[in-house]
Amino acid sequence: MAQISNREKLLQAGLDLIHEHGFGATSVRDLVRAAGVPQGCFTNHFASKESFGVEVLGRYRAEKRADAHQTLLDDNGSPLQRIRAYIDVRTERFKRNGMRCGCMFGNFAAESSTESEAIRQELLDIFAENRAAMAYCLEAAVRVGELPEDFDCDETAAFLLSSWQGAILSAKTQRDVAPIERFKKYLFASILH
Repeated sequence: MAQISNREKLLQAGLDLIHEHGFGATSVRDLVRAAGVPQGCFTNHFASKESFGVEVLGRYRAEKRADAHQTLLDDNGSPLQRIRAYIDVRTERFKRNGMRCGCMFGNFAAESSTESEAIRQELLDIFAENRAAMAYCLEAAVRVGELPEDFDCDETAAFLLSSWQGAILSAKTQRDVAPIERFKKYLFASILH
């Protein structure tokens, strides 16, 4: 069995710690302690905490990209059901940690996008990718007649993702799934009706 590199240990520890406590509240000392590596390992592998944060975001992005591929971008089944499945998959993950962690994208946006241009640019790219995946699924819904032909897929995708992030932040603050359930109920009763 291959040994896990110190870099990999740091990234995995960072993903867990930053998701639970936030980027600002997670120190390099916390990271090396959780990873079980010597203090100097961090600077051997990462130019700065900011560059480390961008890599952690990339790792989280890869996980969420898999969710999109299994739901929004999967051309099997009803497009609106794929949107529902995307929300449900993500919601179940949030429930597993008692709604405490929320979405790392929204957490980073709220916490670090004004302090780090590199993180802000990474988030812009992530949100554009998420918007494109949602728009793709909405366009499929128009093609199969689940939504009207004049439906504005791109603007609706942007609105849905902003609203989704707001619902997640509210659920995280309240430690209750109710804001997400409210978002989902309104989404399917009014916007995607």
